[in-house]
Amino acid sequence: MKNKIIGLAALVVSFLAFSGFFSEEKITIKGSDTIVILSQRWAEKFMSKNGGVSIQVTGGGSGTGISALINGTTDICNASRPMKKSEIQKLKERFGTVGVEIPCAKDGITIYLNPSNPVSDISVSQLKQIYTGKITNWKQLGGKDAKIILYSRENNSGTYVFFKDNILGGQDYAPSCQNLPGTAAVVNAVTKDANGIGYGGHGYSKGVKICKVNGIEPNKSTIGNGSYPISRSLFMYVRNRPSGEIKKFIDWVLSAEGQKIVTDIGYFPLH
Repeated sequence: MKNKIIGLAALVVSFLAFSGFFSEEKITIKGSDTIVILSQRWAEKFMSKNGGVSIQVTGGGSGTGISALINGTTDICNASRPMKKSEIQKLKERFGTVGVEIPCAKDGITIYLNPSNPVSDISVSQLKQIYTGKITNWKQLGGKDAKIILYSRENNSGTYVFFKDNILGGQDYAPSCQNLPGTAAVVNAVTKDANGIGYGGHGYSKGVKICKVNGIEPNKSTIGNGSYPISRSLFMYVRNRPSGEIKKFIDWVLSAEGQKIVTDIGYFPLH
């Protein structure tokens, strides 16, 4: 009789599992390469504390994430720039909503130099001239007599767009600029190139020299008060007001525990 009861219990559990009774709540997050490592850490910690929830995080760039939000193929979009009016309009046409913007962390676009480079401070004006091809030699910036090698993100990157809009004033990048598929690739290129310069999220700035901008170093104080010239917010976007497990996850991200992970990764908390 005991074996029959155990067998019946196992059969019931199997049936419930097959029928979806124990199925996980799945949340998909896609977008910004800047935020992908941070989101993966958030997801791992949240899942460890909340059984029955599965969170899948992928990168690809802010533009890719926003497209996925518009197409209905992701629950949450990560973006390192605000959505454009044209993107919001597409979302409205498809889903009848303008979406919900949720700032989740702060960042300062960091200028990466090779550790051997003697230059330590570049102005916003000089950055514009460098990336539009007007300044081409480190000697013009007080460095050695060597050609400046430009590294950038690809055009689907929110960081690429933010830098173009806010530093280049909307002008095109110099034709010599090498566009790389992720921030890690930019950092890797600069660490191997004595004459290289790149930019990206502060959380990736390991193994490179962090260059001051207008004499200001990106840190918790200067990014928190906005005095660092390339300070920005990082965002999560959802189509509608979040509910259920998505709301629970976002609320946790914005909590003290979630914001501590922001600091651990190398970005800056909201408060």
